[in-house]
Amino acid sequence: MIRMFAKLSEVEQIYNLEIRDSDVFVVTYPKSGTIWMQQILLLIKAKGEVTAFTDPDTESNGDLIPWIELNGGIEAFITASSPRLRVSHLQPQLMPAALSQKKGKVIYVLRNPKDVLVSYYHFHKFAVFLETPASFDVFFEKFITGDVNGSSWFEHIKTWYSQKDKMNILFIRYEDMIHDLRSAVQRMSLFLGEELNEEQIANVVKHSTFKSMQRNPQASYERVPNLLLNQQQGKFMRKGTIGDWKHHFTVALNERFDQVFQKEMKDLPLSFIWDINDDA
Repeated sequence: MIRMFAKLSEVEQIYNLEIRDSDVFVVTYPKSGTIWMQQILLLIKAKGEVTAFTDPDTESNGDLIPWIELNGGIEAFITASSPRLRVSHLQPQLMPAALSQKKGKVIYVLRNPKDVLVSYYHFHKFAVFLETPASFDVFFEKFITGDVNGSSWFEHIKTWYSQKDKMNILFIRYEDMIHDLRSAVQRMSLFLGEELNEEQIANVVKHSTFKSMQRNPQASYERVPNLLLNQQQGKFMRKGTIGDWKHHFTVALNERFDQVFQKEMKDLPLSFIWDINDDA
C-alpha cells in the first residue's frame, strides 16, 4: 500500500509547530467536503478570481492547500510564506498546541455521518492507498466502530466541538453549504477577515459549485495519477448531495446506526441534516 501520510512519529511533530496569526486550517473528517473547501478558500483569498490560481501544470488544489499530515507536510509548512493554508483530518490533540492559544484560525466542516459513510465506502473502492471493502455491510461495521482511516467519526466531532471556546474556530455544516452556498461563503469570508464585495462573493459561489468543480480538473482531482487514485473505478467528486445514504442503508442498518448515533451524540448540542428536503 502506498504511504501518503506521515508516520505517527512525524505527525507528533505537528503539535509543536509555531503558528502565525494568518495561518488557516480547514479540518474535516474524511469525505466531509475537504476538496470543496480547498476551492472555496482559494477563491476567497483570490477575491473570486479563479484564474489567479488555475494552472494546467498544477495537479490539484491539494498542491496549493495540502494536508499538513502528508509526507513532507511539516517541513513545507515551516518554510511556507504567509498566509499558510492547510487542510487536515487530524483530531485536535495532534494539531499545533498554539491553536488552543487562539493563534491562527480553524474552519471545521461537519457532514451528516450517514452520507459520510456512503461517500467513504465508494472512495475506498478507487483510492489505491485504502483497503477495498469486502462489502457495504462490512464497511458499515468498520465505520461505526471507528476501524477506518480517520478513526471514529463520533470522536472526531466530539473532540473538535470541545475546542469551540479554546480556538478561533468556525463550525459550518456541509449541508448548509449545499442549501445556501452564498451565505456560507459570506460567513467564512467574515471569519477570515476577508472583505469581498457582492461581485466577488458571486464569483466565489459560481466557481465552487459542484458542477463547476466537476468541469475543473484541478479542483476535481482528475489529474491525480492512477498510482494514487484509480480514475477508472470512480471519481473524487461523486455526487455531492444530501441523503444518498437512503440508497444504501437497509432498514436494519439504519436502525443500528441510529442507536449508535443516539448513544454517542446524546450530550452534544449539534443538529444534522439528513435529507435534501430537510430544512437547513
